[in-house]
Amino acid sequence: MPELPLLFLSPTHANSGVAAVTVRTLGDAAETERTDWVAVEEPLEIVLEFGAVEDRVRRTASLTMRTPANDDELAVGFLFAEGVIRGRGDLQQVVPCGHPNAVRVELQPEVAVAFDGLERHFATTSSCGVCGKTSLDSLATRSSPLPNTDRPFLSAELVHQLPGILRDSQKTFDRTGGLHAAALFDSCGNLLAVREDVGRHNAVDKLIGAELLADRLPLTDRVMLVSGRASFELAQKALAAGISVLAAVGAPSSLAVELATRFGLTLLGFVRDNRFNVYAHPGRLLP
Repeated sequence: MPELPLLFLSPTHANSGVAAVTVRTLGDAAETERTDWVAVEEPLEIVLEFGAVEDRVRRTASLTMRTPANDDELAVGFLFAEGVIRGRGDLQQVVPCGHPNAVRVELQPEVAVAFDGLERHFATTSSCGVCGKTSLDSLATRSSPLPNTDRPFLSAELVHQLPGILRDSQKTFDRTGGLHAAALFDSCGNLLAVREDVGRHNAVDKLIGAELLADRLPLTDRVMLVSGRASFELAQKALAAGISVLAAVGAPSSLAVELATRFGLTLLGFVRDNRFNVYAHPGRLLP
């Protein structure tokens, strides 16, 4: 079989998150050829600069596959979820590295960095976030229980509306059908932010990173809806950001349910077709 040529994207394609390709459609009818749109997937190197003013260090913190756009949000959201930074005050600036697929996060001199904990993330794919991490206890060390687990603030009727609102906001998905999404809502169902990416965890990192850069953490009484399943990693990211409710169009994993139960996260799954399951802490739902 001949090798397929690599697809080199123009900046316009990269910025929009989509690329044009030629496809042949085979079926009962005659073979057709047309232009189609696919989601862009490219590597991003996250470089971390830290240390005293007179002895700054630069190290690669992660190399991940993502859909180009909101790279600064992705970088700081990832570092926040990993416990490297605690908030906006730990950052000096986030700047390009002279290449469209690299970004540098510069920390304040007083921020201590335990770099060994990031080595497992040096190379990840767009679908892999916590690959190789199997211990619930080791992953939960940075999570604190959320308060107000029995204070109702969210109605079931509103939850039923969220997937439609998210779907209407996925402009790139409309063109490609190939992106995950994460959306943040308030208790009235107002859409506050949405991010798309080929990777589930990237979409969530972008969403939380945007809120961190705006200095709006913790996200108390906020609902995060993800377009796919609810994995342990997504539950951990929601907890780190102080999000009260994680809702997923798909199924949760067993570790996500265990983490949510232990740390006070309301976890909803199969949120679609005017129904959903409650897997942990139903007390935030109005009767």
